[in-house]
Amino acid sequence: MPTNAHGQPVGFDLSGWTSPGTPEPRVLSGRTVNVSPLDLDRDVGPLFDALSTAPESLWTYMAFGPFANVSELAETLQRMCDDPSWQPYAIRVSGVPEGFASYLRIQPPEGVIEIGSITFSPAMQRTTAATEALYLMIRNVFDQGYRRCEWKCDDLNEPSRVAADRLGFRYEGTFAQATHYKGRNRDTAWYAITDREWPTLDDAFRRWLDPANFDEQGRELATLKEMRAT
Repeated sequence: MPTNAHGQPVGFDLSGWTSPGTPEPRVLSGRTVNVSPLDLDRDVGPLFDALSTAPESLWTYMAFGPFANVSELAETLQRMCDDPSWQPYAIRVSGVPEGFASYLRIQPPEGVIEIGSITFSPAMQRTTAATEALYLMIRNVFDQGYRRCEWKCDDLNEPSRVAADRLGFRYEGTFAQATHYKGRNRDTAWYAITDREWPTLDDAFRRWLDPANFDEQGRELATLKEMRAT
């Protein structure tokens, strides 16, 4: 722990770091998935089709949805696109949109970005493509010079909390009555990955995504958590 001239503990030196500015929208291509800036005209119809078979339980912990028609989905996605602190992305498998996610609460002066509004179709959930899509988005945060990537969810949303832990986000605490949505209170659980933690996590993701880690049926041979432990 560094100390100042008065012998007081202080944070580690950041004199070499500068704000990265607003993140540049990029196409992020992986082995099983493509993540690209959302194009409302191109993406909204296929996204509605992909999500139309989702059970209503998919939307319980989301601030939006379910959507009765394409227009309702378009209105939600348009609000994301219009917000300067958001950057929504469409997620494609074999060229077909199967979900979306967004950078939000983008704070260039602090070097902080949150990933949220993660919405996967039933066909994409619990797949290698789902993990790779989030890996590509997390990696892009640090590739663009940010210091911290956040994940927040309703404290009662157990699947989201399990996903955050699996991906290597570190739980930092729960903010009671942080917000409300759909007429309900929300206590918000906070998770984060920092740039100091990322190199080790990045290596684990790369080894997990290696085709050699999957059998002929596409089943993983070692879990992501096991990769992080080695």
